[in-house]
Amino acid sequence: MKASYKRLLLKLSGEMLAGDQGTGINPAVLSGIAKEVQKVHGLGVQVSIVIGGGNVIRGITAASHGMDRSNADYMGMLASVINAMALQDALEKNEMPTRVLTALEITQVAEPYIRRRAVRHLEKGRIVIFGGGTGNPYFSNDTAAALRAAEIHADAVLKATKVDGVYDSDPEKNADAKRYDTLSYGRAIRENLRFMDQAAIALCRENQLPIVVFDMNVPGNILKVVCGESVGTVIDSDEIGD
Repeated sequence: MKASYKRLLLKLSGEMLAGDQGTGINPAVLSGIAKEVQKVHGLGVQVSIVIGGGNVIRGITAASHGMDRSNADYMGMLASVINAMALQDALEKNEMPTRVLTALEITQVAEPYIRRRAVRHLEKGRIVIFGGGTGNPYFSNDTAAALRAAEIHADAVLKATKVDGVYDSDPEKNADAKRYDTLSYGRAIRENLRFMDQAAIALCRENQLPIVVFDMNVPGNILKVVCGESVGTVIDSDEIGD
């Protein structure tokens, strides 16, 4: 198999690590993700990962219940570092060299984020896990993923989800929801399609970063995406007039 990308950024939600238990970290899920990433890494692809902290706490949800938004977001960033460390452990158990870089300084457990250092790790074949979001409140991990992908000059952002692509409405609520095979940045923003926040989509658009939204729960899907097979939804261009 031949990879279509040389360097990519994989965006994982924290909720994905919880599996069916809803919260916390499910070791079986973590191990499964590591094995899927191993297949891609084995093709010689430079892999970076941004992971959220929603299985522990979501800042925007905590804020909606009365917590100060900045404090809630910083707690979410710390939760993402916990998840990054757990993912690092799972990857290294599968004999993949990794480095965790964080936007928050926690030097006892991770390296501080430095763009050139991250690129150097990737060039040496190490998987780089970005924790701590952007390091600033009021920014989502989707935006952190788009930002880091642009900074390291990734070829694409792969957004791993629990659904098989982007729909024009919620497929769980609307049996007639239409799934897109391809989608323009402009249409995604104009129709407020909620597979990513709009700031992240706009940042990818500005830097011409393709986004692939796919179902991570299907074994082998990430490998198919990396090898250029038609899986999920690709957002990678603008229509005339966008």
